[in-house]
Amino acid sequence: MMTQRLRQYNFVVSLVISAAHLSLPAVSAFTFPAATKTTYGIRSHSTRNFSSASSSPPSALQMSTLNIQWFRQTDLRLHDNPALCRTVDLSLGKAEKQPVGAAPTTKSSPDGILPVFVFDTERIYGSDTRSESNLEKRGSGLIVAAGKPEKVLAEIADAASPSILNVVCQEEVCSEELAVDKAVRSELAKKVKKSGKFNFETVWGSTMYDPDSLPFDGDVAGIPDTFTPFRNKVEKACQIGQPLDIPKDEHLALPKGIKSVVNQPQCSLSYLPTLADLGYSAEDIESVESVDSRTAMPANYKGGETFALARVQDYIWDKDLLKVYFDTRNGMIGSDYSTKFAPWLAHGNVSPRYIARECRKYEQVRVENKSTYWVVFELLWRDYFKFFAKKHGDGIFYQNGILGDRSHGNKRKWGMDAKQVKAWKEGMTGYPLVDANMRELAATGFMSNRGRQNVASFFTIDMNMDWRYGGDHFEETLLDYDVHSNWGNWCSAAGMTGGRLNRFNIVKQSKDYDLGGDYVRLWCPELKDVPDKYVHEPWQMSEALMEECGVKIGPGRDYPAPIVNPNVQPRIMNNGGGGRGGRGGRGRGGKQGGRGNGRNGQRRDNNPNRGKGQRQDMKSLKVGTYKFD
Repeated sequence: MMTQRLRQYNFVVSLVISAAHLSLPAVSAFTFPAATKTTYGIRSHSTRNFSSASSSPPSALQMSTLNIQWFRQTDLRLHDNPALCRTVDLSLGKAEKQPVGAAPTTKSSPDGILPVFVFDTERIYGSDTRSESNLEKRGSGLIVAAGKPEKVLAEIADAASPSILNVVCQEEVCSEELAVDKAVRSELAKKVKKSGKFNFETVWGSTMYDPDSLPFDGDVAGIPDTFTPFRNKVEKACQIGQPLDIPKDEHLALPKGIKSVVNQPQCSLSYLPTLADLGYSAEDIESVESVDSRTAMPANYKGGETFALARVQDYIWDKDLLKVYFDTRNGMIGSDYSTKFAPWLAHGNVSPRYIARECRKYEQVRVENKSTYWVVFELLWRDYFKFFAKKHGDGIFYQNGILGDRSHGNKRKWGMDAKQVKAWKEGMTGYPLVDANMRELAATGFMSNRGRQNVASFFTIDMNMDWRYGGDHFEETLLDYDVHSNWGNWCSAAGMTGGRLNRFNIVKQSKDYDLGGDYVRLWCPELKDVPDKYVHEPWQMSEALMEECGVKIGPGRDYPAPIVNPNVQPRIMNNGGGGRGGRGGRGRGGKQGGRGNGRNGQRRDNNPNRGKGQRQDMKSLKVGTYKFD
């Protein structure tokens, strides 16, 4: 797990560098997560403590107003950043909401803003931290610090001693992030309680659609628990807001005198911890800084806004790939079968509204087809999972998901076999498609969408392992980890959202999407000489053929035998589970059957007529529409 966590952190560091072009001085103290320890239901992480270095207290500076733009690990960009624009408005005195007790003002010149990014030493999940539009080039800068955000921001406020303190950040919706907000609010309120006025604001800014515009009763609280009805209503009733411009350079200026306040070893305009500074060995660092040649990520990729916008430009315009996205999106080899926007979206380096607008421009000047729509459709899925997480809170982390103790067709006794979970993580299940995908994830931090669906289905249904162990592993390893999409997708794959339980036939999927076995052979080289006929189910080979191919299948041999019997239907698929899970198990697709697609809640692998549906190509899905303001 060390390598995966380092890879995530390396992506974060490259984001920071690209944003501010900072130097990398040596530092002697930092707290960084060791192996993640998860308490399921509420995520919690243990930390590793390095030697501490003493630092002198920051010098005091009496300021009239201090406007802090607190960049999180999910919004480090300058373009289309509502929180940043809100901070600028506060600096200009345009704000509708003033700090309690402060009179509305109009200013001829801005107070300046202080952009701050904190390497949260207990909650760093792997993003890159420097907004690529380069604050430094705009006459500003990015204060980088390490520690708990509540402590870092409180120390800055204490040193600046402003009469009015405004802190603005992007709104988050999950429990750990909300706990950080609460701690920040509490610590800062203590600092300004006696001497000044304090205003802490969170601003929504990570989705295409604003939650206030949703056409459901109670906005987010009223969204459906399945995607299709959500999509149908939103596409008809809502408009995507136009991306916001980057604020003018003069509006991003730092507050006067602030450099003398934030010029400490671990809180300054030039601070950036390196992996070596954190105590990691040269061997550990080399393992993540050397890129596996088989990676599906674009060549020389890095985190940050500049690289994010460059990838959008390259994929949509330079290579003209948008028009074929629908036909290539199920690939698994190469950098261009899909957009690969996900890592930069997850860390907020590119705005979903910006991508949607580029798709609309492309439709206007080149071509409009199912592919151009489908990229926006995928972004809508991303929106949905964030709204879903906001609606259900910690329900997306519970074993029974959002269904709780209700009786439903998908409810079952979950297993936990450490050896089997280890085999799944290491790509040693005996199912080549699963193993190839899990090995790719371990080596590169990336896996195709097709692969993610298959390995999740296999883990939760065929292996019947507690789905949260799968979600936690993805949280640990994915470069594009996004709390809402990750846990929402895993909850759904396990059938814990009330939707149909969708079991993927792994062998059939392997033949459908890797017919010649190129992907399997790429990541499972021990199968390189296995004939195409057997590469997707090598356990079918005779001993003589194994000898001829130079690979032995079975326990303790070159490649493992299947970890679960391929000839046995998972028990959950035989109990009527998998429908929409109506109350008391009698909803559509529950034990009483139900109507339409929910009937029996399963895909029968022995029915040849189900091949097209099994592939989940959605070719029959009607193309929707999306509108801009």
